[in-house]
Amino acid sequence: MIRISDTIEQFIKEMISDTKKNMVEIQRNELANHFCCAPSQINYVLTTRFTTEKGYYIESKRGGGGCIKIYKVEYVENKPLVDIILDKIGGNITYDGGVKIIDALMEAEIITCRESNILKSVINDRTLASITNNRNKVRAEILKSSFIAIML
Repeated sequence: MIRISDTIEQFIKEMISDTKKNMVEIQRNELANHFCCAPSQINYVLTTRFTTEKGYYIESKRGGGGCIKIYKVEYVENKPLVDIILDKIGGNITYDGGVKIIDALMEAEIITCRESNILKSVINDRTLASITNNRNKVRAEILKSSFIAIML
């Protein structure tokens, strides 16, 4: 059974893919009315499904029905995607943070399912079990090196 959150997410993604700008502007209340749900449900979908880790940027304006702009980020200020990803990883990253980035790249068809599975296996806590200090730092370095190799 499909949950309302999944339906709303798919609807917004289809709206974005139908535009040439990789951006869509929505009214929170109108979308809530369309799906017969509370505006807080729309907020939930936006905050959990359209994060920077997943390749989205959201601008929200208060008042006037809650206008929201959702951008599908590929390049920011002529900055290559690989640089954006490396910045997002930073000096250390948790397994969950790494998985979110990996899943977003696979969804955007930047990496394959096979590459996704390999990356997840090399950054999981079982693989890094012998590293007791700075595990998240090592995980970040592994991810950054891997993304550079895949994307360049």
